[in-house]
This record gives sequence, structure tokens and C-alpha cells, in this order.
Amino acid sequence: MSSLDNRHRNKDGEISGKHGNTLIRTLRKVYGQSFAAGYPETEKLSEVLLKLNETSLSQLRRDYETGHLEHKIANASK
Repeated sequence: MSSLDNRHRNKDGEISGKHGNTLIRTLRKVYGQSFAAGYPETEKLSEVLLKLNETSLSQLRRDYETGHLEHKIANASK
């Protein structure tokens, strides 16, 4: 396992800890209907995070690392 894999796994754990209760429905408002494709919109992020495809995961990681994820979720939840 590379250090990049470990770093991503740690980030994913942080994302789940802070945003795990966020519904897929809300995240689709941010990232589009293809986010977490194949999962019901009523699922929580924590339930599907480890099974997400690389596209959905990289979007989450990028916004989390740049500090934009919380703001985007808050706006989509309104």
C-alpha cells in the first residue's frame, strides 16, 4: 500500500466523520445526478463512501482538502 493510499484513506475517514450524515440527495445537488451512481438518494454518505467510484471520491476529496465541502453542502441543504 502506498502512502497516497493511506493519505486518501485518512481523508476519507475525516470526510465521513464530518459529513457522514449527509444524504446522497444533497451531494447530488452539488455534484450532479451521477454522483454515487447506483445508490439511493436517501443513503447517507457514510454508508456508501467506501464504495464510491473514483470520480465521485475525487470530487469529495478535492472540495474537502480545499475547505469548500462544508460550504457546498450547506448551500445544497437550503
